[in-house]
Amino acid sequence: METPPISLPIRAGGRAVIFTVLLLCAVLRAGAQEPETPAEQPPESVRPPTAIEIDLTRQRALLLYDGHVMYESPISSGRAGHPTPTGDFSVLEKDINHKSTLYGKIVDSGGHTVNAGADTFMPVPKGCRFESAPMRYFLRFDGATGMHAGNLPGYPASHGCVRMPAVQARLFFNTAEVGTPVRVHGRAPEGGPPRKTASSTPPPTPEPKKKPVLQFPWTHR
Repeated sequence: METPPISLPIRAGGRAVIFTVLLLCAVLRAGAQEPETPAEQPPESVRPPTAIEIDLTRQRALLLYDGHVMYESPISSGRAGHPTPTGDFSVLEKDINHKSTLYGKIVDSGGHTVNAGADTFMPVPKGCRFESAPMRYFLRFDGATGMHAGNLPGYPASHGCVRMPAVQARLFFNTAEVGTPVRVHGRAPEGGPPRKTASSTPPPTPEPKKKPVLQFPWTHR
């Protein structure tokens, strides 16, 4: 047996309220269907990328800005047996007062250098100590290899890092950021410190100077 629908009496005032509510819902639904026009955003300022290029053949480091060379510096890259790695890298770390964990020098108790090219694997004589090599303005880009301030003897002389004059190293350090691309290419020239060759032919012995003979008038007959 079906249940008859329940009908509730609605007064005239209630009908007006229901109509007003339905009208508001229709207006809101129509407004929601209209696509919103996104507000125009000002274009973001795109900073041209900074990059570093290291030319091992020319022994030069280039600071690039938007693909243009802005600064150039001489370098001293890895010597024979300790080549500087080539390829595309990026700055992994910045350390203004970095010190080597492998290389340095051995000094005595008075601070005098005993071995200028020491490493942590060398035995340290009694009364001496090992001092790590300072690498100020260090920009690490591959493993333990990086760019830093150091001595430039005029040929590749490092253990793989890229040495630069202190002023230029500071400029590169302050300009580059972590993530800055670093491209290393070329081949370091062969060479090293000039060797002293002993001459096989001894220098000629200078002839002794002859003493002048004094002549007196009374000696002549």
